Amino acid sequence: MIATTRPAAIALVEAIRALFPALERVHAGHPVAYFDGPGGTQVPRSVVAAVSDYLLHHNANTHWVYPTSVETDAALLAAREVLADFVGGARDEIAFGANMTTLTFHLARALGRGFAPGDQIVVTELDHHANVDPWRAVASERGLVIRSVRFRPETGQLDMEDLANALSTPTRLLAIGAASNALGTINDVARAAGLAHAAGALVFVDAVHYAPHALVDVAAIGADFLSCSAYKFYGPHVGVVWGRRGLIEALDLPKLEPAPDRSPERLETGTQNHEGIVGAAAAVEFLASLAEGPDRRARLARAMAALHERGQQLAHRLWIGLGAIDGVTLHGPPPQAPRTPTLAFTLRGHRSEDVARHLAERAVFVSNGDFYATTAVRRLGHGEDGLVRAGCACYTTAEEVDRLIEGVADLAAGRRSGASPPAASPLPRRGEGQGGGSMKEEKR
Repeated sequence: MIATTRPAAIALVEAIRALFPALERVHAGHPVAYFDGPGGTQVPRSVVAAVSDYLLHHNANTHWVYPTSVETDAALLAAREVLADFVGGARDEIAFGANMTTLTFHLARALGRGFAPGDQIVVTELDHHANVDPWRAVASERGLVIRSVRFRPETGQLDMEDLANALSTPTRLLAIGAASNALGTINDVARAAGLAHAAGALVFVDAVHYAPHALVDVAAIGADFLSCSAYKFYGPHVGVVWGRRGLIEALDLPKLEPAPDRSPERLETGTQNHEGIVGAAAAVEFLASLAEGPDRRARLARAMAALHERGQQLAHRLWIGLGAIDGVTLHGPPPQAPRTPTLAFTLRGHRSEDVARHLAERAVFVSNGDFYATTAVRRLGHGEDGLVRAGCACYTTAEEVDRLIEGVADLAAGRRSGASPPAASPLPRRGEGQGGGSMKEEKR
């Protein structure tokens, strides 16, 4: 437990910040303010130490009798227990993989083998495409029907009436995000899952953006499968999927004949990223260390609730400050609606890249583009220029929020920092740039 100087449910932000070496970075004469957490958070020393310790002292492949292999088996089992506590499941329901996208493609292929031509999969316009395109791919391969649920651009929320209408007898699966990585919208997954189950469909939940901000409870939300990514909650780059054991064991998975056939290992292909898995567990332990409680799940519940409250206060401050700037348009639900502390906005007369570049000159790091939530950003009318996105994390302060607001206000008023700005690049053509398109810079 991190010491605090006052009675509190959670460690003070100053104590939390001291655990993150990245926060010591200085750029253009200013300490860096990281608002890029929705695309990947910074990492505390304890996570790095866990990864380093594994690689330096326990590195081996699994299921052999010599000590480092036995230690590796124990470390992976312990990580499954920790991640199970993180989502409210069981350790034999936690599988790891390269990333959420790879795991979803793998799971989609397995589920698709049990679907028949004409069966329906429901996706949403609000989702990151890692929870859309794997299902479109399997639909194309197996003659399935895809229905896409609309979202309301004016509120940033899913159209629940459209969702209810989309679910019907031929529906075999609903793929839904727990929270929008672009707009911060928190969806009513429990309600959606209830509608899906009533129609006889399974529910796959993308919790990549939700899990860093609210404690997942797979039973309460009615998930059958759920995915998240450790690097969004202060860990290394590794993906995690939870699934109900009976469903995992019933999947017709593409696998190697000698590979384990038990849950959850039958969902995993090849040698895993052992150090990343150990680091993912360390990230959860870091979050649990921020509060007190009788067990890990209880500590996580208290820590996540307190972090969410802090995040909401920062998001409200950011929403009010940005909303007062002439030319700023805020996208997504207001602070009083269910949301994460992730805000998206545009500034009249300025491309999202230009806003992000201007803020970077002031050591305020924000993301810009469509964040792979391509459909949603297009529906908002910004498919070419993209949005600016700022996300608050456990280490974000009110002073950093004010620096961001001031930077946007200065740009809106035509004031620039003293640094010489880099030459602006032309708008990219779709398909150009890193990762298949410079507007698509947030993989999962």
